[in-house]
Amino acid sequence: MTRPAAQIDATTRRLLDEYLVVAARAGDQRAFGDLARRWQRRFNAHAWRLLGDDEAARDVVQSGWLEIARGLGRLRDERAFPAWAYRIISRGCARHILSLKGRRALDRAVSAEPEADALQPDLELRDEARRLHAAIRALPPPQRAAVALFHFEDLSIPEIAVALDVPAGTIKTRLMHARRRLRAVLEGEDHA
Repeated sequence: MTRPAAQIDATTRRLLDEYLVVAARAGDQRAFGDLARRWQRRFNAHAWRLLGDDEAARDVVQSGWLEIARGLGRLRDERAFPAWAYRIISRGCARHILSLKGRRALDRAVSAEPEADALQPDLELRDEARRLHAAIRALPPPQRAAVALFHFEDLSIPEIAVALDVPAGTIKTRLMHARRRLRAVLEGEDHA
């Protein structure tokens, strides 16, 4: 039985990441650089979803990479790298939010998902994708982060729980509430 191409690509990407983690852990600077290049965009997007501020997200991710570099030697299971690293970035975001607590509320940190692909040929599908992205942007930050890590980054619920430093049951609840809210918005039932 053959696996679909998307699953093979995901498996290949995970194996490459695992190799880079092992090599970087052994002191290979080039492997660490390759790992950083592969994950930088995703970590920036994650931090931005949580903070809603480009500059703050970049700062948190830069600090996160320093923490990742220092802690990589203690990471025993290279397969855990995504969840472990997302957790570092999430904690960095939490520290940043706490430092800003007196100056601004988290509510104003509403971030945006990237716009739907403008090259998508079907106008109706493109419009639906825009509506979906707008609905995701309107989710509360904890739900938005869970949805993004689950659907866009293909992390499992246990991996997301580690990344966001909350119990797996909380992640399931956030995903359930987010799906209900998205369904209501997309089906035109949202009156809020």
